Formats: sequence, C-alpha cells, structure tokens
Amino acid sequence: MKDAGIEIEGLSKRYGTGDTAVQALVDVNMSVAPGEVVGLVGPSGSGKTTLLKCLGAVIEPTRGRVTVGGTVIYDDGWRISDLRVLRRDRIGFIFQAPYLIPFLDATDNVALLPMLAGQPNGQARARARELLEALDVVHRATALPSELSGGEQQRVSIARALANRPPVILADEPTAPLDTERGLAVMRILEDMARLYETAIVVVTHDEKIIPTFKRIYNIRDGRTVEEAAAGRSLHATS
Repeated sequence: MKDAGIEIEGLSKRYGTGDTAVQALVDVNMSVAPGEVVGLVGPSGSGKTTLLKCLGAVIEPTRGRVTVGGTVIYDDGWRISDLRVLRRDRIGFIFQAPYLIPFLDATDNVALLPMLAGQPNGQARARARELLEALDVVHRATALPSELSGGEQQRVSIARALANRPPVILADEPTAPLDTERGLAVMRILEDMARLYETAIVVVTHDEKIIPTFKRIYNIRDGRTVEEAAAGRSLHATS
C-alpha cells in the first residue's frame, strides 16, 4: 500500500543462537493503511506478541524493514536514534487494562503525553478535551480513574493513545476483559477514531466475538503471517 501507516517487509526475529535458537518470526510482511483497523490473530505462542513488540520498538528484530507513517524506523537495524521519542510521538498503545495514573483526572491522563512532548499545558489539555468529547466521555473530564466505569476508563485510555496524533496505534487484546456489548463498542470506537484521525490500527486478539468486525486480518502461525479477508460486519446500526 502506498503511503501506508504501517509497512512491514521480510521481518524476522530470532531469540538465542546455535542449537537453542528459537525463530519467533519468519519473513513477516504486513501493511495497514491510514484509517484502517486490521486484526492480528493466531494461537498462543504463534508470534503475535513478538510482532507487536517489534512494531512498537520494544524489542529489536533480527532483520527486515519496518515503516511507520512514511518513516523507516528499522532496516536491518534501528534508523531512529531515540526509541523513547518514537514510542511517545509516533506509536499509541492500548492494553487489556487501561493503566491510567490513579492520581490524575481523565483530562490530565490524556494530556500527560503531549505535555511530555513539550506542548504547553493549556494546549495539551485542549487536545485532551477534544478527544474526550469525540469519545463521548468529556462529561467525566475531571473524574479520577477510580470514579470511572470500566468502559469510561477504556475510552480514556483510547484518548491517551491518540493524544500525540500518532500514525499508528497498537492494541493488545483491548476487548479481552469485556462482555460482547462492551467489546463491540470498543471496536466501534477504534474504527471511528481510525477514520477520523487517519490512524492505522492493529488489534491483536483472541476474542472471537470481534473477529467478524474486521475487513482484513493477518493470521500468524509459527511466526509466519497469512493475510485473510474477513466479514467486515458493520458496527453501526442502520435504519
């Protein structure tokens, strides 16, 4: 895909050397366009987490090429000097648990990353409120995490992932602890945010109830990915 939000070419990851070496990823190719939500599925131990960590610049691949938002970040070696800045500014992370800072209200939980990136406090908080409003949780802007419902906490965590306008969001089992209704609601939000902010989103999941919502999925087995078409069921009610 031209100008893809994510482009992975020939990515491999090996742990260890010699007879004890384990090949976790083998020549992985993957592409996600801006505004697209793609699923990454596969059995436990297949390489999903390793691939997500390589894409998120948490661990270093063995070889291959990774492009994020038009910038080559890895090409048989890191091409970015400060990986912390890369993760802060170019990649948003969403996890199973929200991991909100308990002593900061919803607004400041979202505004913290832009502040760390050097934005003035007022500008960062304005961005936070914009996102909270887009996610229909702005009425809880001054609430502490302990005062938020589980669904509200997850929305705040999605807002935080979008705060620095990253071209890529990596979501690791974001619906695992949720029932069907709330899980589908999270997927609807991710689709809406991908379109609104032209963000490429990868969702790693075992959650069978959300798999039919993807238009495309990558199935990973034994470290190799296969692209598959999916049902792409609409998440919005139609009249």
